[in-house]
Amino acid sequence: MWPNRRLIDLFKTEFPIVLAPMAGIMDADLVIGAAQGGALGSLPCAMISAEKAREQVNVIRQRVSAPVNMNFFCHKPQELTAASEARWKQRLTSYYTEYGLDPAAPIAAANRAPFDAAFCEVVEELKPEVVSFHFGLPDQALVKRVKAAGCIVISSATTVKEAVWLEQNGADAVIAQGAEAGGHRGMFLTDNIAEQPGTFALVPQVVDAVKVPVIAAGGIADGRGIAAAFALGASGVQIGSAYLRCPESKVSALARKVLAEAGDVSTVITNVMTGRPARGVYNRVMREVGPVSPDAPVFPHAATALGPLKAAAEKQGRVEFTNLWAGQAIGLGREVPAAELTRDLAKTALARLKTLAG
Repeated sequence: MWPNRRLIDLFKTEFPIVLAPMAGIMDADLVIGAAQGGALGSLPCAMISAEKAREQVNVIRQRVSAPVNMNFFCHKPQELTAASEARWKQRLTSYYTEYGLDPAAPIAAANRAPFDAAFCEVVEELKPEVVSFHFGLPDQALVKRVKAAGCIVISSATTVKEAVWLEQNGADAVIAQGAEAGGHRGMFLTDNIAEQPGTFALVPQVVDAVKVPVIAAGGIADGRGIAAAFALGASGVQIGSAYLRCPESKVSALARKVLAEAGDVSTVITNVMTGRPARGVYNRVMREVGPVSPDAPVFPHAATALGPLKAAAEKQGRVEFTNLWAGQAIGLGREVPAAELTRDLAKTALARLKTLAG
């Protein structure tokens, strides 16, 4: 038995495991697999339209009768200035020349939209059991509408101060995201990545500071990590990188090979891929331009000029400009179906917890 059932009782899932929403490399298929295994499946909606989100949730509902989490970004949009765009394109000019691309050619804008009234209407219509946010919470009026629809609200904190703020502003559970985690930092009250605590320093301090259930995230990819999170007071865990190589994920064959070869020192926190700090597998542009560069435009505009380079490099079998978001435990990932992986994670965690209990 799980020593802490607060998250299981809150989400009504079999296991206290949340599939991390990983925008751009997963869809309903991975959500369904994780849910079939007993986890809370999370659908990333930050890079898709409201219509696509509706379609994806309907697919999930048809395939599995389990709770669904719809995940959204809630960053404050910032305009890309002409000076910033010119500086960034100048920084990337040599790469455009190398790949025979025209830096002056029109480029599609980055498609990472924050939660708004249109998305809120979709939530009110679909009534997912859980709605999660990254980069804080949206305006209080939207939070109230989401909760009025009967949805549980959760969000990520990278510091104790952020966790307390989330609880005070309506979060029903807090994801304590440590520095080890893959993908974008959920930070919203600070922009100092140098200060961010690791998961196993952050979790117990957040547990002590808030009354709502705490979900540990970052560097957790097997039963040992889950058991350790519970030992520190967490009510559950959020896991992403361990699912990247599942057959249901949309990670390309090229990226899968890179991820399979990655280890504990393969990832870095960088801002050059999107303009916000995020952890991913170290690649050429991170190494030569960053990993953290003052030339990178504000989120999400840094990704725009990298788009043509990413496409050109991938055609040649390279991931020099591809954002392979992954955490420091990426080396523990396996190529197994999501449902099987979820059940194995729970089984090995319970066995470890039983051993710890003596």
